[in-house]
Amino acid sequence: MKRIIIASTSTLHGGSYLEYLLPTLQSHFKNCKTILFIPYARPGGISHTEYTQKVAQAFASINIAVKGIHEYEDAQNAIKNAEGIFTGGGNTFLLVTQLYQNNVMQLLSETVKNGTPYLGTSAGSNICGLSMQTTNDMPIVYPPSFQTLGLIPFNLNPHFLDADEQSKHMGETRETRIKEFHAFNAIPVLGLREGSWLEVQGDKIILKGDLKARLFLQNQTPEELAPESDLSNLK
Repeated sequence: MKRIIIASTSTLHGGSYLEYLLPTLQSHFKNCKTILFIPYARPGGISHTEYTQKVAQAFASINIAVKGIHEYEDAQNAIKNAEGIFTGGGNTFLLVTQLYQNNVMQLLSETVKNGTPYLGTSAGSNICGLSMQTTNDMPIVYPPSFQTLGLIPFNLNPHFLDADEQSKHMGETRETRIKEFHAFNAIPVLGLREGSWLEVQGDKIILKGDLKARLFLQNQTPEELAPESDLSNLK
């Protein structure tokens, strides 16, 4: 049975890394002594080791150890044997490229579908959908495919921002970008605002957090979904 937390972000304004999610993660990873961290999304400026250390500090507060996938000689065996898995944020194009280059995209999908508890934040959440095509990130590298884990039957737009009606900025809003996606694709898109997450238990998908999410369907008016909304039948 799938057990997944798909969070818009790792850090809320004024809070520390993963702080707002820790009570949920303590329950989510309750049977894990160690979780596997996938730092592939982080571009230059911070190493995989430094990124993993940051994650380890947060999980230490709930008595869970963290080991980075880069510390293993065989990435596939690391995923197969993981008690739990966390994929962090960064650049989704880089993350997807690295998952394909290391031949673990399909394996990661199968492993999580078979019940290994998974946490994704930001880019690590983007890859939970059918494709990465609704990411906000710049295409700094060219992935072999836009297809991702397919853990849920729709796409995500983490860090979703509503248009600021007081702003004089005339560029495209997030909503406009998603409508552009729907000009060529019928996949539903859920805009996850900061502090919101999806909790997946088997085929059940529930919106969590204090804020509403915005649902976009092709050729339909966007809809606001309240916390505790059931998205299990969305496809």
